[in-house]
Amino acid sequence: MSRQIFQLRISLIDVAPVIWRRVAVPGGFTLDRLHRVIQYAMGWQDYHLHSFEIEGVQFGVPDPEGELDLRDELDVRLDAIAGKDGRFSYVYDFGDWWEHEIAVEALYPAEPDERYPLCLEGDRGCPPEDVGGAQGYARFLEALRDPGHPEHEAMREWIGRRFDPAFFDPDRATVLLRRLA
Repeated sequence: MSRQIFQLRISLIDVAPVIWRRVAVPGGFTLDRLHRVIQYAMGWQDYHLHSFEIEGVQFGVPDPEGELDLRDELDVRLDAIAGKDGRFSYVYDFGDWWEHEIAVEALYPAEPDERYPLCLEGDRGCPPEDVGGAQGYARFLEALRDPGHPEHEAMREWIGRRFDPAFFDPDRATVLLRRLA
């Protein structure tokens, strides 16, 4: 019996233009592995907490303090919670609140000679960690674009590297995703 592959579109909410990725993921992946797929495909660094919300139920890493009511993501497989045309959400960094919509675009049998997961395509670069959510990211981009902006030099120094918000390389994302294969 062949493995079923889920083609997912991951879209970052509240950011314009839209930042998105299309990935192919085995249906047998648990939500903790899907979390890592999202991290690598989007370009996040996995510095912060996260959760999935599926039909009103929250999944993530259980909170030993009991402050967060999360079901254990290790116990739930993708193919058990989603089907064709299904949608659910993923939030990364509860401070910045990066909300992602996950849409199941297609289901198909795994290609025998293909290694999964992989990033099929996407658009735009990932916002930097700790930039302040969607509003902070908009302010960051505004400051970077305008050399006369009062925060221009501070933002360039803070990012510490060249940052191109339009650049995304799906092949690089796939190389990172190979770590999960």
